[in-house]
Amino acid sequence: MITFSIIQKSHLESAHRLDADYYQPEYLKTEDILGKLKTALLSEVCTITDGNHSKISEKFSDSGVRYLRGMDLSDFFISDADPVYIPEEIYKVLKRSYIFQNDVLVSIVGTIGLISIIADQYEKLTGNCKIAILHCRDIDPWFLATFLACRYGQAQIKRKVAGAVQTGIILKDLANILVPVASREKQKLVKGIIQKAHESHASSKTFYSQAEELLLEELGLKNFKPEDDLSYIVNLSSVKSARRADAEYFQPKFKKIEEKLVKDFNSKQIKRLDFIKVTTGQYSEEYTTKTEGSPYIRGTDLAQGTVKQDNLLYINPGRQIPSKKAREGDVVVTRVGTIGISARLPKEVEGGTISDNLIRLRFPEETLNSYYVSLFFNTIGSQLMIRESRGSVQARLNQETLKEIVLPILPKHTQQKVADLVRQSHQAGKKAKELLEKAKREVEKLIEKSS
Repeated sequence: MITFSIIQKSHLESAHRLDADYYQPEYLKTEDILGKLKTALLSEVCTITDGNHSKISEKFSDSGVRYLRGMDLSDFFISDADPVYIPEEIYKVLKRSYIFQNDVLVSIVGTIGLISIIADQYEKLTGNCKIAILHCRDIDPWFLATFLACRYGQAQIKRKVAGAVQTGIILKDLANILVPVASREKQKLVKGIIQKAHESHASSKTFYSQAEELLLEELGLKNFKPEDDLSYIVNLSSVKSARRADAEYFQPKFKKIEEKLVKDFNSKQIKRLDFIKVTTGQYSEEYTTKTEGSPYIRGTDLAQGTVKQDNLLYINPGRQIPSKKAREGDVVVTRVGTIGISARLPKEVEGGTISDNLIRLRFPEETLNSYYVSLFFNTIGSQLMIRESRGSVQARLNQETLKEIVLPILPKHTQQKVADLVRQSHQAGKKAKELLEKAKREVEKLIEKSS
């Protein structure tokens, strides 16, 4: 159905925008509803800045001061899936971009409108220019984060987006977002719900960490930290056999891990386990709506051993390739870019399609526990997958090289103990999500009741 809006010329002039997208009916409705409320500009309740504009990616390290990027904002909280750090001396000159506890963050370039709150105390924290940093003054930060994440906040954020090649929001436009003025009691109510969500989110991370520790302990690898050797000798026959000549592939640490898994647990290469079926997914660049489509699962949707469903894309069911459809219990791993992120597909995405940047492993649950397998790939297995990947500009892993990975099959009761912890992690994460949605509904009801 075609939608249209009739706009007065005076409104065009005041907005300084002529593009039709700016005047979508949804945005105009939001403007009308908020116009009937007592509101304040975002700049009136916050000090607004953004992250560092200098290019310092070549200075990233595994330790130092945590440096946030737009991709680190997730579900109100900070994602620890792929953290990066910068040296202390660089941090010292980025005072304008310091981030503190209770600051609200908004992604303003690329994937726009992700909201996070700094719920925990960081000794030092900063980020890049893809993030707007809101230092709250006259509003509860938990309430503000919830409003910006709800329907009325997101509509305003999306409306401010501009640009052709790379879309984004400038701070001047972000400052003009309208925020409802709510009583302390209402703000406190929303804050209480969000804080409970944070507690569940923290529990989810704790359970997952416990599962990782248990797995490494059972494999005898908890304190096993082989270092990178500066030099080593490789026989020509080994080079020919592997059909690889890059030094990283022959790092002794990989061989030590494999030897331990094979010797202590009789681990076998995946290609030797005939009950595991390995395949890749389906490429698609045509998407549809959630109501009309089936989930399209990409590498960016994987986190903490499961699938994040907030930003899923959807494809036309008529275009799905039957053999690429998802089934609950399938284990997928990323094969492009960041190699080795794994997830067990939950019931909610069953019948969807796996994207071509994933490799899927399917096997009988009674033979092998899918929670256990996914966790193995997210720990020791990811290192072995990185070793097997190829490519200089962008690393890639194909299904044949994945089959070279050795997979330890622990006793079923041990697999179950690991799986129980992972399952508790996912349940706590689901509860956190439900509480977040509840908080957003409370803010939306407040707005709709007052308008």
